[in-house]
Amino acid sequence: MRYILLIHDDDAEWDAMSEEARAAIGAEFEAFNDELRAAGALVVGNELQPARTAAVVSVRDSATIVTDGPFAETKEVLGGYYLVDAETLDEALEWAAKVPSARFGHVEVRPVALHAQEIAR
Repeated sequence: MRYILLIHDDDAEWDAMSEEARAAIGAEFEAFNDELRAAGALVVGNELQPARTAAVVSVRDSATIVTDGPFAETKEVLGGYYLVDAETLDEALEWAAKVPSARFGHVEVRPVALHAQEIAR
């Protein structure tokens, strides 16, 4: 089964960190990536650019509307994700707990719909 680990955190908190703190967290992410790879659980993962670089597209009455920035008015935004192979939800939750930024943000864990897995092939 595949699960997506959606990493939600606060861009402002990240921006306020010292270079040393960011480097330390970056090293933790590299170690986590290595652990996922070694376990054969990593399908793909990516860090996203800050939310201020986002655009949101919607279509209403055949008109395309493009809005700058994230759609939700919240401090926490989607900062990255991992797509992992896990035997059970509990295993996916264990991986999520190891995401370094789970200490100051949140990691949403969702099973990927089976038809979505077929599309990805």
